[in-house]
Amino acid sequence: MPVQNFNHFIVDKKSDGLRIDRFVNKNNKDFSRTKIKNLILQKKIKLNNKIIIEPSKKVFYGDSILFELPEPKKTLLEPYDYNLNIVFEDKDLLIIDKSAGISMHPGAGNSTKTIVNALINLNNNNLSDLGDEMRPGIVHRIDKDTSGLIVVAKNNKSHENLSNQFSEHTISRVYKALVWGKLRPSKGKIETLITRSSRNRQMMEASFVKGKKSITNYKTIEIFENDKVPTFSLVECRLETGRTHQIRVHLSHKGNNILGDKKYKKRFKKINKIDADLEDAILKLDRQFLHAETLGFLHPRTSKKIEFFSKLPKELNNILKKLRIACK
Repeated sequence: MPVQNFNHFIVDKKSDGLRIDRFVNKNNKDFSRTKIKNLILQKKIKLNNKIIIEPSKKVFYGDSILFELPEPKKTLLEPYDYNLNIVFEDKDLLIIDKSAGISMHPGAGNSTKTIVNALINLNNNNLSDLGDEMRPGIVHRIDKDTSGLIVVAKNNKSHENLSNQFSEHTISRVYKALVWGKLRPSKGKIETLITRSSRNRQMMEASFVKGKKSITNYKTIEIFENDKVPTFSLVECRLETGRTHQIRVHLSHKGNNILGDKKYKKRFKKINKIDADLEDAILKLDRQFLHAETLGFLHPRTSKKIEFFSKLPKELNNILKKLRIACK
């Protein structure tokens, strides 16, 4: 790969014993520690002429550090004229209230009609470029068929700061979900490992032997049941970690699949006396009943706590109204 430029440093006495990522960041403020870590993992940094692969590697007085910056890949992301629901914006970040039905970023089968393409259309030159070039500005994700709040970074410093808050599990994230049946106990903590399913690589599964540590705190808000209504529970979920499909996997693991979930689904059993209006709404729901309701964090520039709240979309609120009417 062609090299754009080189950077060469000799470790001074004051830096003796520093981690290499801290040392490079200290001597070149243009590079965040996240970017430096990526360079190390890409084997682009040499310590005393030897490639290193550990960001925590310590450097000592007199050590020579050489790192190269590969020429940026030119990826043409096609703009998408889509009406993003922006609930907050400043020079550092955007808060978007995402609708269900749109993917976060380009992937197999969809390279143009995503949140990223809409961001390119809106603000092509004002997004962070840390990490994957197909995901400018994207700090975290919610699933295509999940609605609710996401934060987008407009510069690299904000991206790194927010990423660190996610890694340290200090971001406040609250979801609402409607699930089949009753959770037992009605509130608690689900703590497992989550790994990719061995049966279907597009799905994840809870495990106690392999995967990433995953914690979801939940509590039941409302229960719906009578002779005209299948048993449903409205549940609040607070994330301590943010793994792929975490809430969907954890609730499914408990035996309480989310209504409308196409991957972790429960077969809808015909109930002879079910309320006809409710049955129609359930069968027509073309998304999962999962909504990212609350998002709170420390602003990356001011360090002040900010928090945002999103109302349930009409199609989800409509089902709750029908359930309440049917349960009277």
